[in-house]
Amino acid sequence: DLARYAGKWYEIARLPNRFQRDCAGDTTASYELRPDGKITVINACRTSEGKVKTAKGTARLASEREPNTKLKVTFFWPFSGNYWIIDLDPDYKWAVVGEPDRKYLWLLSREPQLDEALFQQILDRAKQQGYDLGPLIKTRHTPA
Repeated sequence: DLARYAGKWYEIARLPNRFQRDCAGDTTASYELRPDGKITVINACRTSEGKVKTAKGTARLASEREPNTKLKVTFFWPFSGNYWIIDLDPDYKWAVVGEPDRKYLWLLSREPQLDEALFQQILDRAKQQGYDLGPLIKTRHTPA
């Protein structure tokens, strides 16, 4: 349910990637449904210098034939990337986002912290889906 998925998410952990190399912590992703059926995406993080870095993009369904858990996200037209919701809490408290090549992975939560036992259970399921979690980065969040 994309309406329930919309809103602010905190990054709990991720696999390293080039477009987040400047992110030192406080990483969030916000999703807003648009009247045209697309989703506005705003990613933000704090750099090691303490500055906030943001990136704005657009998500759309990957295909009319695919489930709405498979999206395409564009930050730099005309390039888009796969954004697949591969694991999701029934109450939308946490989500795992990946893609078919298993190079990218994000664990997101509605809160900046996640229970350690639950975190490990989620990672175990990601491993079972073929993800190499050796290089996983846990995201630091500044207490409010």
